[in-house]
Amino acid sequence: MTVERIFDEIGHFKRFQACLYFAAVFQATACGIHYLASVFLVQTPNFVCSVPGNITDVLYGNLTGSSLEDILPVFAPGTGRLVVRTTEGEQWELSRCRCALRVDPNDFTYDFDGNKTVKACDGDFVYDRTEVQQSIVTDWDLVCEKEWLAKLCQPTFMLGVLVGALLFGDIADRVGRAKILMFTSLCQFVFGVSVAFSGNYYIFVVLRFLLAMVSSGYLVVVFVYVTEFTGIKVRTWTSMHVHAAFAVGIMVVALTGYLVRVWWIYQIVLSTCTSPFLLVCWKFPETPFYLMAKGRYKDAQALVDTIARFNGLECKLKVQELLEPEERENGRALLDEAEQRPSQHEKKLSILDLFSSWRMAGRTCTVWAIWFIGSLGYYVFSLGSVNLGGNQYVNLFLAGAVELPSYLVGCFAMDRIGRKKTCAPALILAGVACMLIIVVPADINALAIALAMIGKFAIAIAFGLIYLYSCELYPTIIRSLAVGSGSMMCRVGSVVAPFCVYLADVWIYLPQLIVGILAFIIGVLTLLLPETLGKPLTTTLEEAEALGCQPSKKDSALEMNHQALVQA
Repeated sequence: MTVERIFDEIGHFKRFQACLYFAAVFQATACGIHYLASVFLVQTPNFVCSVPGNITDVLYGNLTGSSLEDILPVFAPGTGRLVVRTTEGEQWELSRCRCALRVDPNDFTYDFDGNKTVKACDGDFVYDRTEVQQSIVTDWDLVCEKEWLAKLCQPTFMLGVLVGALLFGDIADRVGRAKILMFTSLCQFVFGVSVAFSGNYYIFVVLRFLLAMVSSGYLVVVFVYVTEFTGIKVRTWTSMHVHAAFAVGIMVVALTGYLVRVWWIYQIVLSTCTSPFLLVCWKFPETPFYLMAKGRYKDAQALVDTIARFNGLECKLKVQELLEPEERENGRALLDEAEQRPSQHEKKLSILDLFSSWRMAGRTCTVWAIWFIGSLGYYVFSLGSVNLGGNQYVNLFLAGAVELPSYLVGCFAMDRIGRKKTCAPALILAGVACMLIIVVPADINALAIALAMIGKFAIAIAFGLIYLYSCELYPTIIRSLAVGSGSMMCRVGSVVAPFCVYLADVWIYLPQLIVGILAFIIGVLTLLLPETLGKPLTTTLEEAEALGCQPSKKDSALEMNHQALVQA
């Protein structure tokens, strides 16, 4: 008898679970919001050097104006310079990071062959405010020699995501899932609002790093939380659609960015839109799996009875019936006993066990590559959507909206044709879409955007199913190692993604080239993985031995009696 029997008594996904699920997933929207908020926080508008004195005339090719604000919306860097005349009669040639004073000019013309005095801008710039009224770039002049500071914002945020996933995933196993959900939700609100009032760049980066930690912590723990409250019949759908809430967050960012063009107001709006969750999260119960794992059987029994009553069912199950007689006598679950009193003859498992045979090593490398390209491609498509041409707000909104059907398609395909036959074509399709973007003529923005959305659709399918696929590819005794290490590769991909997007400054299509090649190659390698559709996870001990792992007696007992608990 396994702990999965609980859901046969209280329902796999009824009223109680539905209320908890949609409340918890609602807050997951905030994670998508904060992950992509930097798209408009660090937006760099058109700009040129400022000059001393008041400007009376401006020339840009054949265009004339009376102020820089008249010409900046049509000024294209790299195509020329702006020529201005001040009230003192001085004539200046302006570019983004340099300005030149004309020496003894005769007439006010665009071309000048005389001597010029060139100097740096000294931190004085004029920005085009038509599209972006205020961003951290315009407030703190993060351009020219300070441009790297603006580009460092998203990578440092993703580094915080990595740290938060490691930190809060471990803490949640120690103090409970519900407490971490409450703590991280509160901190998301506090740090999110605090970012809006950061007085300088360095405080901004530190607060965003902390915000990344708690956002990542919530996202990691909420996957476990909803999984431990839903039965196996709906677990694929409930886990996959946590990603859908993340996608909704991206859409909220696009809509808010369009409506609010001042960065600190934009940040406040984004941070408060999920604040109603704080009114209900303190009522969240601990999961029955966690209570049983910690030996709190009375609390677990009370929770199971409460869920059954709320769902309109009668639960005759006693949670201690799920344990072996010896466990009931000892008053602790076998899982805790195995952790607290390991046998001297048991093999201590480590990351090296993922490479215990050639077959296992090949499988691990391929799975890690899927985690990496899934994360890299996901964030390159999302962050890079604003650079595709056309309306950047519409592009980002579509990048989020296209994920919603991708998870529906992914769920249906996973159940009908299998994990491998869903993941591999999705990665190959993403790679092909990236390559086609490169060959599309530059003046056909609509086609490039459509191909980018196809790529995002495909990569979202692969990124969503790799969580479940990794669980099914490995035996229980090393499953946590496999999923944990794969998640680490996912975080590495998210840290690398912003730098990959910045490579567009070298060549506009370089990010698509990198993602396209990697996605296509990894998609082909995925075809070499075994299929897991319909494969019971409880029969993988024999596979563990075939793959080179030697499970102990307690590992065998743990798998047979507590499979669902370990899986969750």
